[in-house]
Amino acid sequence: MTRRDFLVAAGAVLAVPRAPIHLRPALSSSKLRSKGPAPSPPQLAWQRDELAIFVHFGVNTFTDREWGDGKEDPAIFAPGALDARQWARAARAGGFRAVILTAKHHDGFCLWPTRTTEHSVRRSPFRAGGGDVVREFVDACRAEGLRPGLYLSPWDRNNPVYGDSPRYNDLYCDQLTELLTNYGSLSEVWFDGANGEGPNGRRQVYDWPRVFALVRRLQPNAVVFSDAGPDVRWCGNENGTAGEPNWSTVDPAAVPYPGASGPGITEALQHGHPDGRVWRPAEADTSIRPGWFYHPAQDGRVRTADQLVDLYFKSVGRNAKLLLNVPPTRDGLLHEIDVARLAGMRERLRALFAVDLARGRRVAAVRGGLAPAFEVDLGRTVTASIVRLAEDITKGQAAARYTLHAQLPTPNSQLGGEWRVLSSGATIGYARIDRFEPVPARRLRVVVENAVSAPGPLTIQVFAGERTP
Repeated sequence: MTRRDFLVAAGAVLAVPRAPIHLRPALSSSKLRSKGPAPSPPQLAWQRDELAIFVHFGVNTFTDREWGDGKEDPAIFAPGALDARQWARAARAGGFRAVILTAKHHDGFCLWPTRTTEHSVRRSPFRAGGGDVVREFVDACRAEGLRPGLYLSPWDRNNPVYGDSPRYNDLYCDQLTELLTNYGSLSEVWFDGANGEGPNGRRQVYDWPRVFALVRRLQPNAVVFSDAGPDVRWCGNENGTAGEPNWSTVDPAAVPYPGASGPGITEALQHGHPDGRVWRPAEADTSIRPGWFYHPAQDGRVRTADQLVDLYFKSVGRNAKLLLNVPPTRDGLLHEIDVARLAGMRERLRALFAVDLARGRRVAAVRGGLAPAFEVDLGRTVTASIVRLAEDITKGQAAARYTLHAQLPTPNSQLGGEWRVLSSGATIGYARIDRFEPVPARRLRVVVENAVSAPGPLTIQVFAGERTP
């Protein structure tokens, strides 16, 4: 059972030679909004990271379990070769820009020497009881130029006050305060809505408004992730794939709190809402292995570099951010197989996106109005198989439906030949990356066939896209 399984249970076109481009009816001007929500500076920085690593590490690593029961002896936590700098180097070498650590998972074991419980590294043999994994983690991230973030599970299967709502909410906020004040600037604070029973058989009523306000006060430049945001939302699955369409705007009432379940919630998480009142982009999380924590039996089931590249297209390429879990072994190191797969992912992405064939070429608005078209003349015939589109999301998200066309070359003609549809889709947002069979093209045109507000100029990048096996 995965973490999320548990939560659910509880006018006209310009004339062109040979073939015109036909449009569906555009949105009427009466239905266009003048301006919608737009990202805050922290949200914009978060999205531009594109790739982040999740690090699940704790007593589960040593019990070979996914969820601990809170009864684990802290003495089992003994990573003899822990090297957070190795984690950070592997992340950076893979092209990742941020890393999030599970400072506490559902078992309640804390990876820092908290004053709130004895169930922590202070009672373990790690660094002779003087260790602090969170400290080593944030220092390693900063040394490698990465942006650190932390996850703090609200569910605590060890603490005896869990289920006594006021007392545990105080304790949880005390733990959060330690993390937010003792470890420097954080880029993301990550919450889920896990809400099972504690050691006393009772469930907790979380004070999420208090939690979110605490992060805002102590880490104003961090984005807050949860099903309910307030800054970043879950994508609705643990496959690492974003929905289609994928709006960065949402109706905040659709998912009222982390872990909420009911009709329409999964759809709201997967797709957002074109008329949403708040900006809350999607984060697509998944693991490089079948499990979230390290299990030796899964060493032969690590995602390949090509599978990771496919995840990139289905997350970043669909207006989301990819959060890829890579769990350390019992030694406290990322497994060499996982490290190699991360490096392979970057190598393949570099090959695919090595040369922007549209670099330096002007993107012209060839038609305005309610269904504008944007065209780039590549100046020569190129072979293309990948196109990356982007809206200027600092002004919000507008495009609701688009079609990408290529003008095929014609021998002995400077006018070009017929136009062919290469791809079509719904939302664009921060990025929409389309793959198609290689095609020779002189011009590319993107027709925005529907929008929720007047679309601004698009960025169009074109790549030959070396095909990988």
